[in-house]
Amino acid sequence: MAEWVSTTAVADRNPYWKLELKDSIRLETWSPTLQPIVQKILNDRALNVDDGVALFNEPNLFELGKLALLHKQSMFGQRAYFNSNVHVNQTNICVLACRFCAFRRGKRADDAYALSIENYLEELSKFSPYVNEVHSVGGLHPDWDVDHYAHLFESIRSEFPHLSIKALTAVEIKHLSKLSNLSIRETLIRLKRAGLTSLPGGGAEILDDGIRAVICNGKESSQEYLDIHKTAHQIGLPSNCTMLFGTIESAAQRVEHILKLRDLAAQTHGFQCFVPYPFLPDSSRLPMAQLSTGQEILRVIAASRILLDSIPHIKAYRMNIGDELAELALQFGADDIDGTVQQESIMHLAGSTAPLSHDLQQLSKLVHNAGCIPIKRNTTYTSFEEYNPPRTIKRLPMA
Repeated sequence: MAEWVSTTAVADRNPYWKLELKDSIRLETWSPTLQPIVQKILNDRALNVDDGVALFNEPNLFELGKLALLHKQSMFGQRAYFNSNVHVNQTNICVLACRFCAFRRGKRADDAYALSIENYLEELSKFSPYVNEVHSVGGLHPDWDVDHYAHLFESIRSEFPHLSIKALTAVEIKHLSKLSNLSIRETLIRLKRAGLTSLPGGGAEILDDGIRAVICNGKESSQEYLDIHKTAHQIGLPSNCTMLFGTIESAAQRVEHILKLRDLAAQTHGFQCFVPYPFLPDSSRLPMAQLSTGQEILRVIAASRILLDSIPHIKAYRMNIGDELAELALQFGADDIDGTVQQESIMHLAGSTAPLSHDLQQLSKLVHNAGCIPIKRNTTYTSFEEYNPPRTIKRLPMA
């Protein structure tokens, strides 16, 4: 298959996917609990909170997965996406202390760190020949303003011009704007000019201010998260969006979160991928939260795919849920598994055991095992090619 391109808004999604979805779901028999939702889809009626809660309460997980899979296949066929990336977390020093975070350190902690720009570039140089994206998020350092990050991005662009820069969550953008006495818009424009390619979308947690007051007090509000991403989209910076589930939220609050993202995406067409990931309780300060089961993770992914008609991609974030569940999630509505990653701190300090040594060949095997076609993409879902791993030459036994 030859290389091909798309736009950031379309992101390789079939423009006729809704027609294909209707054709496919008409061929199936649906249970009484799902039939009203299927009928809404056939009638082009938007699903609401009650519909979303019904999806979360659907007793037949496999039927839910089938409906999500039909959504995915109508959009992308058998394609499943990944890229070549590395995570460099620039600092763990943070002025906040979110209760779910095992990564954050105070400035005087023995294991606190803050990479200088030179150290950052040195770390990145170890991986730059093998990746096309650097993904950077970190703590809210009390001394690093927009000039620091602009210098960092300009240095990355100068040293490694082939790399795209996916960096900074909404709360980091808010922090930089305050330190620099700039508006959110001015901050984002400055960073984009320096080389920022897209926003990763982390930090959404649950877009309910009552929940946020308990699990991440002091972070941006729900509306601020949405407004920061809206501003990014308006100046031409695409982004992902996320949901941290499995802390103290209800099913209805999950659905309300998803629908807020759906509505903004319908306005701006700037969200490219939704990344739901479960809370990992190790080493955190949220004892009332519980580890999500594999079934619950698949349910969240499937329900998200059915509800989010305005966001092209759903990611099974293997750094959080592991390879085995990510592979299974490709049959429950997910179509993306992130990338090679190489190194990562935030999820692993929280308890993730996902391997960090993956290369493209291992990722393509994971995709093949799920019955999908491995597609290597770029950061902004505008360039694609089917990945065919190098053929292994079998050596003949010596005489």
